[in-house]
Amino acid sequence: MRLSVCVLLTAVCVTCAAPARAQFKDGEPSGTKLGQVRVQRWRAGLTVEAVGGACKGIVGYVPLPAEWPEQDVETTEEDVPADVKISYEVVEGVKLMLVKIPQLPANEKVRVTVTVKVRRHALLPPENTDGYVVPDLAKLARPLRQYLMASPKIETRDARVRALAKEAGADKEKAWEKVEAIYDAVREKVKFKTGDLKGAAAALKDGFGDCEDITSAFVAACRAAGIPARTVWVPGHCYPEFYLEDKEGKGHWFPCEAAGKRNFGGIAEARPILEKGDNFRPPWNRRIQQRYMSEYLNVTPTPGGGQPKVTFIRDQLGM
Repeated sequence: MRLSVCVLLTAVCVTCAAPARAQFKDGEPSGTKLGQVRVQRWRAGLTVEAVGGACKGIVGYVPLPAEWPEQDVETTEEDVPADVKISYEVVEGVKLMLVKIPQLPANEKVRVTVTVKVRRHALLPPENTDGYVVPDLAKLARPLRQYLMASPKIETRDARVRALAKEAGADKEKAWEKVEAIYDAVREKVKFKTGDLKGAAAALKDGFGDCEDITSAFVAACRAAGIPARTVWVPGHCYPEFYLEDKEGKGHWFPCEAAGKRNFGGIAEARPILEKGDNFRPPWNRRIQQRYMSEYLNVTPTPGGGQPKVTFIRDQLGM
């Protein structure tokens, strides 16, 4: 599932600067550091119109920004008609708004939105990277093991992926340098070019891909090298994170920018984090796998009833 077309340049956003003492505070000890905070308002939701007849039993799913160490989220407004019910649940780390519309008369339209304020910190790379190690896979916690496995379009067992994982940084003794060598090798082998989603294996074969393909190639190569990695999704873009442990055995996630400007171990991305991961089984159909937990609308079939016309909403608002 594709979030949207990727862009190379980080969006310039209206921000609210934090006081100087709060702009550069510690994140996790010996991990990334929290940098400047940017505040944005976003609106998400949907509109549904009953076309050709009445509709009933409408249920919509809308992903929302969630809490992460580098991100705080506050709901500031809910615009919900009286005959509509909304609720929230977290599914595989993704916050979903569930919109339930019992019945919608023919040719009528309903609009449901929620507005959130997102405080998103830049992430600064650690000053000293010498002590990081690749985690012992035998001791790796179960939730982290998924980030060593194949995902849709992240083919960890592909021959090109495995060769890159083996060759890149083969002369490096330190874990950080090994991951950085994989990062540079992927960026060298896969040049940025917009187009349809192709995934890690095809991007390495063709030598080009967009930000999602380059992210997939890096994530796949890290996993093939025994280094947990995952995709981070923001509106209109994605980037990868990799996982290493410090001398005390505590794990840390580090971001990097796969396409565009070289940023390794830190990132200045301001757009809100929607999801982290790349292999989801959505609640409306647990048998399918998605790279990204998408929006979705379900309706109860009704003899002689109409069809819902849905438009999903995700807009940045002024401060």
